[in-house]
Amino acid sequence: MIATRSTAPACALRYAWGEGVHEPAKKRRRRREWYKVPENGLPWSAGAATGIGSMPGTDPREAISVVLGELPEFPYLPELPARGVGADTVGRTAALLVDLAVDVVPTGYRVAAHAGRDHRRAVDLLRKDVDTLDELVERAGATPAVVKVQLAGPWTLTAGIELARGHRVLTDHGAVREFTESLVEGLTRHVAEVARRTGARVVVQLDEPTLPTVLAGALSTPSGYDTVPAVPEPDAAPMLRSVITSARAASSAPVVVHCCAPRPPVRLLRDAGADAVALDATLLEGTPAAFTDQLGEAWDAGTVLLLGLVPGKDPERQLGLRSVAEPALRLVDRLGFARSILAERAVPTPCCGLAGASTGWMRRALSLTRDLGLAFAEPPEDW
Repeated sequence: MIATRSTAPACALRYAWGEGVHEPAKKRRRRREWYKVPENGLPWSAGAATGIGSMPGTDPREAISVVLGELPEFPYLPELPARGVGADTVGRTAALLVDLAVDVVPTGYRVAAHAGRDHRRAVDLLRKDVDTLDELVERAGATPAVVKVQLAGPWTLTAGIELARGHRVLTDHGAVREFTESLVEGLTRHVAEVARRTGARVVVQLDEPTLPTVLAGALSTPSGYDTVPAVPEPDAAPMLRSVITSARAASSAPVVVHCCAPRPPVRLLRDAGADAVALDATLLEGTPAAFTDQLGEAWDAGTVLLLGLVPGKDPERQLGLRSVAEPALRLVDRLGFARSILAERAVPTPCCGLAGASTGWMRRALSLTRDLGLAFAEPPEDW
């Protein structure tokens, strides 16, 4: 069944980061027993590392176990797109929508009058993942300080779903508004459930891989014969801002926006209120000063950068810690910051998702990412 909207406000109270959110007293007490506010003022500690979201395989138990084991300071709820329909970013986010449903057609996802088999499958997959996370956290005997959840941002979501007449949702202002409201409602419920089930602070990551294409007017129509008109940056910011604001209110934690394009619109993401920006740092070599200056401005303003440094697919040669850290070190030196900023306002991640990696490299990539975080906090002598 499709969830229905409640008439109560999505979030009636604001909390400081590190305080509790709408949870039964018993679960809230359990979390506070384990949770310790890091000295850096963020929900995660200095030296923490995390992943982007997707992982190889179809077994959520295995994926979540690996994440909890390799990234204990900043784990996340993995996505397993190899499971098929409903397990990819758009389908998984559609499972959270309230009073809206999607179905699968030859060209992708399309708005449906009611929840059919494809929509119910997406809901079931997500529910199973949250159940498994809850079980494994409970079995571990210790609540993580923070857990990250990922979902498609509003522009990627509305670009990836068609209306009944075959146009993309983002071409209809009324439909965009309805999807945004539904996304906010579903996001709020999802955050509350994950927090209640795990006892952890929940950090929301909005994935916007399609945003640069939308801004450039390069998004094709479902038929493939034309392109959707560009959305100007001033028009793109308000919708993204509304979702970021709602996510922050629901979680009382920083909101991450992820875009692994070569030139993510960092200034736009910051103007929309992103507290952290996740990007592929290996693509920064040779970027113009105008772009890297945006990264410097972000750091100056206190924005956290999640730097993608570890390959998302099996590399052709063996990689050492210094070699994968090099893009981050070059960025800091180029911008004129002390390297200590990597411990204060950076979190290492894989370059993007790990769905295309082998199981062996997936484990190695997360282990290497964790080691990078530790090295950011306590740099080796040869750095």
